[in-house]
Amino acid sequence: MKLISWNIDSLNAALTGTSERAKLSRKVMSTIADIKPEVIALQETKLPSNGPTKKQLDILNSVLPQYEIVWNCSIEPARKGYAGTMFLYKNSLNPSVSFPKIGAPGTMDYEGRIITLEFADFYLTQVYTPNAGEDLGRLQERQLWDIKYADYLENLDKEKYVVAAGDFNVAHREIDLAHPDRNRNTAGFTDEEREGFTNLLQRGFTDTFRHLHGDVTGVYSWWAQRARTSKINNSGWRIDYWLVSDRIADRVLKSEMIDSGPRQDHTPILLEIDL
Repeated sequence: MKLISWNIDSLNAALTGTSERAKLSRKVMSTIADIKPEVIALQETKLPSNGPTKKQLDILNSVLPQYEIVWNCSIEPARKGYAGTMFLYKNSLNPSVSFPKIGAPGTMDYEGRIITLEFADFYLTQVYTPNAGEDLGRLQERQLWDIKYADYLENLDKEKYVVAAGDFNVAHREIDLAHPDRNRNTAGFTDEEREGFTNLLQRGFTDTFRHLHGDVTGVYSWWAQRARTSKINNSGWRIDYWLVSDRIADRVLKSEMIDSGPRQDHTPILLEIDL
């Protein structure tokens, strides 16, 4: 089974934008289409509360035919056009779909951050983890989110195998970013966020990339747009993950980044697993 996760940073911009960045985004989508994954998880779709327009769905269906599409959007009292997630899955599949609320603080449960697909033998779930924010203004809420999300995954794991994807907004270890010394106490690399991710793994989950590739360095999933040379210089972070229940870690065949060319921000990540 081939699965792809990608923080797309605005679905509308990727589908209908005219900028050079939008054109690069569409090339990435074509690359994904060529791989023909069974399921595609998208984060940070930034869609309005009523979801994609007919035009957007038509474009998606033309680029990625024969997929069912489900989405979870930010709704009041959360900000409009914020966060959001989407799954596209082959129409030969027939999962049950849920949009869980985990008892997260503030408006986090209303920001469209989680979708879960339930199959006969496993759960496939994606997350767009809240960012701790500038000046770490949302760090305390983020810490609570991390606990609630770990509880949620652990409860799923008691029922069936779990495969979890997404932008977790944390570089877990020093080898997961190019410049750890410069970024201590920066959102995504605070001790608190790293401990939250450690706690999640200790609940019975495997970071599939590290499982297959050990302590390899210099492989990242995100490069800051604000720094024009971040990707050229590979000054990146690995903040996007495929996790699986520990007991199916030996079924993972591939866990790697997909080449997104010169496009900065997130790159898609691929998981191949025998389920």
